[in-house]
Amino acid sequence: MAIVYFYIAQFYFKGRFGLMFHCLCHRKTFKSAYQSKFHSYITWLICPLFGHAPEGYFSHHLGMHHVENNTEEDSSSTMYYQRDSFRSFLAYFFNFIFLGFKETFEYLYQRKRKKLYTNFTLGEWLYILFCIAMCFVNLKATLVVFVVPLVFARFVMMLGNWTQHSFIDRSNPDNIYTNSINCINTKYNHVCWNDGYHIIHHLRPGMHYTEMPGEFWKRKDEFAQRKAIVFDGIHYLHVFIYLMTKQYHKTPTTS
Repeated sequence: MAIVYFYIAQFYFKGRFGLMFHCLCHRKTFKSAYQSKFHSYITWLICPLFGHAPEGYFSHHLGMHHVENNTEEDSSSTMYYQRDSFRSFLAYFFNFIFLGFKETFEYLYQRKRKKLYTNFTLGEWLYILFCIAMCFVNLKATLVVFVVPLVFARFVMMLGNWTQHSFIDRSNPDNIYTNSINCINTKYNHVCWNDGYHIIHHLRPGMHYTEMPGEFWKRKDEFAQRKAIVFDGIHYLHVFIYLMTKQYHKTPTTS
């Protein structure tokens, strides 16, 4: 049962849920009277089942990543790593696992984002304490439902961020057009809320996911002029595997 549950929750639905929550964080879904309750319900009750500590994703992603856009101040920046090296990726992943909370908290604290760093700290520590308490109730169930999904979710998020920001112009690292990528014409976009349009997402973070293909089409000449990297027919996992195995000939690119 544990294997079946883990497959359905963490392999089949994790991407769909994670990118749905990503959209909800960037754009209000309901009227103000219902938005806060709805968002809190997902953040505190549903997110932990998919390995997300409450408030952590919102605080890190909107409070830091989109502010810094993968540059030096972003604690999840890929700039300091060799992006076609699996050893470098593991260093990146373990740095996030052991130091990600500390570095994100310091970033938010130094910028006086009190609400964000307070919610971030509360959610992270309550989740850890909850997992410890549940281990005494049922260790195996807690590992399958909460602990392993937490590690797995952070691995998947770091793999995604690594791939989305693997190609950086060293002479202009904060250029959104060249420090991120777009993946088009792939089924991944159909099930994960057009997440492949990552350059557009950084340019227009609040844009509704259904509008991204049209926005890409309108900007195609601008993307070509600015030498943006667009992969046609493959998605992030393909790009990651091809990078790790240095199969550059297998990555069809248009710009």
